[in-house]
Amino acid sequence: MGKLLVGVDLVEVARMRRALERTPRLKERLFTKGEIAYCERRAKPEQSFAARFAAREAVLKALGCGFSGMGWKDVSVEIAEDGHPVAILEGAARARAEERGVEEVALSLSHTDAVACANAVLITHDVRPAPKARASERDALASSFKEARSIVFELERAQREAEEERREKAERDSSPAREE
Repeated sequence: MGKLLVGVDLVEVARMRRALERTPRLKERLFTKGEIAYCERRAKPEQSFAARFAAREAVLKALGCGFSGMGWKDVSVEIAEDGHPVAILEGAARARAEERGVEEVALSLSHTDAVACANAVLITHDVRPAPKARASERDALASSFKEARSIVFELERAQREAEEERREKAERDSSPAREE
């Protein structure tokens, strides 16, 4: 049976700021180049770094494994064209997700000045109905409806023609015969 796998994590922004100040190379160890570039463009980069670290934790919690056996960058966050965060799974995290049948990762990030929060919902292939099956069922129903409707129209046409023929016959039978 399919599952929705859920993970949530909170990271204190001040703690992330202190860790990054204390250990300058920590950014390169924990985050991808794309994440670093994105976060450093923000007014308060520590909030974005904290949110991305929380996203890693949330995804790994949903996978049921935490960082055990995972690389720091096995889960990263990119921003889609429409602006929503997208979890990218690599290495051991990707392998674990494939084992669990994960088809999609829905990710939500939020932060205040004090705390960053991430929610991850991993959707397995068993949970979601196959779109093609739904479309084909819908198409089959629409086709059946069209067929039934054409039969009804044909019956109505045949009934009108039969009624017209009866009327014409009744008129012929009721009119006086003309002699020439």
